[in-house]
Order: sequence, then structure tokens, then C-alpha cells
Amino acid sequence: MALKERVGTVVSDKMDKTVVVAVENRFPHPIYQKTVSRTTRYKAHDENNTVRVGDRVRITETRPLSRHKRWAIAEVLSHSPKAEEVNK
Repeated sequence: MALKERVGTVVSDKMDKTVVVAVENRFPHPIYQKTVSRTTRYKAHDENNTVRVGDRVRITETRPLSRHKRWAIAEVLSHSPKAEEVNK
């Protein structure tokens, strides 16, 4: 069984060991063929609290970790420029 993966941007890191990742899905409208973008927000597990708002991350599907949390951070693709300034 292949695990589902998504790539998105972290929009909230206020919870402990949890981040909210916004994944944008772009597709043509069925009738008008204009590109439509739909954003879905996933709660993902971040064990070490290392991910910050604005980071680009890959999340992977996992077993249910809480009521809403079904995803985990697989890797950080790029850090936010703002997060790098804070760490200095």
C-alpha cells in the first residue's frame, strides 16, 4: 500500500508538536476550463517542534494520532526566510 504524500506550506505552529499545513490543489474548472485553486488544511505531527510558519514541507499519511491529526512531517523542503532571521 502506497502512502499518500502532499507538499504544502506551514500556516500555523502554535500547537505543541503539531503544525497546520495548507496544500493548494490546482485543477481546471469542469465547465469553464479556468484554473481553480482549492486549499486544504491538514494538521501534521512535528515531533521536535522544528518547523516554522512559512516553511515548505512534505507530509505523509500516518495512523490517527489524535482526533484531527492523520499526517506527519516527512521532510522540510525549504525554510522560510523569516524563520532563518529569527534563528540567528
